[in-house]
Amino acid sequence: MSRKRASAVVLSLTATLLTLFMVLGLHRQSRGVDRNLNTNDGSILGWLWTPSVPASNRPPPSSVRVLTYHNDTARTGQNLEEKILALGNVNSKQFGKVGFLPVDGLVDAEPLYISALTVSGHSHDVVFVATEHDSVYAFDANTLTQLWHVTVLGAGESPSDNRNCDQVIPETGITSTPVIAFNEGRGVMYLVAMSKDNNGNYFQRLHALDITNGADISGSPATIEATFPTLKGKTTFDPKQYKERAALLFLDGVIYTSWASHCDLGDYTGWVIGYNAATLRQVNVLNVTPNGSEGAIWMSGSGPAADSVGNIFLLDANGTFDRTLNSSGFPINGDFGNGFLKMSVSGAKLSVTDYFNMRDTGAESNRDEDLGSGGALLLPDFKDASGKTWQLAVGAGKDARIYVVNRNSMGKFHANNNAIYQEVDHQLTGGIYAAPAYFKDTVYFGAVDDSLKAFSIRNARLVPDPASKTSVSFSYPGTTPSISANGTSNAIAWTVEARGSDAGVLHAYDACNLGDELYNSNQAGGRDAFADNKFVTPMIANGRVFVGTLTGVIVFGLLH
Repeated sequence: MSRKRASAVVLSLTATLLTLFMVLGLHRQSRGVDRNLNTNDGSILGWLWTPSVPASNRPPPSSVRVLTYHNDTARTGQNLEEKILALGNVNSKQFGKVGFLPVDGLVDAEPLYISALTVSGHSHDVVFVATEHDSVYAFDANTLTQLWHVTVLGAGESPSDNRNCDQVIPETGITSTPVIAFNEGRGVMYLVAMSKDNNGNYFQRLHALDITNGADISGSPATIEATFPTLKGKTTFDPKQYKERAALLFLDGVIYTSWASHCDLGDYTGWVIGYNAATLRQVNVLNVTPNGSEGAIWMSGSGPAADSVGNIFLLDANGTFDRTLNSSGFPINGDFGNGFLKMSVSGAKLSVTDYFNMRDTGAESNRDEDLGSGGALLLPDFKDASGKTWQLAVGAGKDARIYVVNRNSMGKFHANNNAIYQEVDHQLTGGIYAAPAYFKDTVYFGAVDDSLKAFSIRNARLVPDPASKTSVSFSYPGTTPSISANGTSNAIAWTVEARGSDAGVLHAYDACNLGDELYNSNQAGGRDAFADNKFVTPMIANGRVFVGTLTGVIVFGLLH
């Protein structure tokens, strides 16, 4: 064989191998690799553009990552890699406030975390903080020094005013928890920021930031604009009527945004809008009340949940529900207000593929007693007494009922009864304005004017009587727990209590017995005191607990 022909053969084989690798990579993307963002296998985004990184520069396999709200796309709220904080050392003598991360506005979003991240040539355990002043910060989680700070405001802009609503005051900027797509030492943070200019124009923008320096990546930001067909023509997304309250979801290379109103003011409907993570190009739009009104998505800051095959679940707030159903049992005009919704993508179209609405859904909406005040939680698979496997989700709202749905047949709407997998009544004293958490066959709910309660799962059903509960009763807005554990041991339930006048209390309980309080931040006098923000979720990573406040993030850990 001639040298020229041999070279051609080598080139041909090389091209074939490259094509094969690309096909395998794209196949992996299409299968939805790494839906659970707190795993260590990287993200789909890495297959889209991340170059390889030398092994010596990669984080160790044990790296702790909190990349999305409540730790994963099931929204369990559990970090099972906590090897420092334990039942024996979380007490007021050994544990307490170790520092404060000052920022320029309210912290409504849950902080995010990546260990062993290279920033400016050095490895850091990094905590990320977003503010209502439209700023994002990165801090070293150990030394508490600021690594970088950026504003995402456009030239001549300021954060939005509160739009005559007291839910987020005095300004609205970054309200929802961002999401980070991370792979092989590189990552991008996605967030939605609201702002206004001097002419009274309002903007909602999706930003994609390099997590090593806070800079917008190419193509960022994207302005949120959308229309959706209605029976009368179309409805148009009006940026001033909405805030992004629910956490962002990263799923199969798409960033999903979902939209809440400012209180219940003005003309609004329920939007879910998806953007390609690599290009920030809009790829799908869904309005869940297109021919009605209201139906906002806020879930007290929790995010839409996603299962392993790409279905999305959320709780929708008070709004129009068409009681007249088509032959498939769906609302005839496509209005799903006040429902437990399942959404899926077929082609480029996002649509509601199943749902549950309670029999008195219209009356509840009229009383503003909606399901959408709480968050949805996807449970792992459970087997019943006969050995049948069930895929379940739970949620609760202002009516103080716990709804357990079969994710493969949710129950739809029936005027005379709730055709649902399980309903637990009379166990929550007040309504839910928070997200639940899950750990080791147990679901945790913190209702208004009620204890934090642990409900065991047995034979694929919630046991109605709580297995344990706290002695403390949590006033409005109740409480959203987070769980830390080392595998199945040393499990601690962390939660924040609002005491009024902006005073907050961090509580730590034995997650297997909520009657055993390990610590609270009032036990050491004023040493650990902090100002509470309304809908905050504690984040736990590498021996530290991070809690958003009115002016920054208070950091708790072992005292030296």
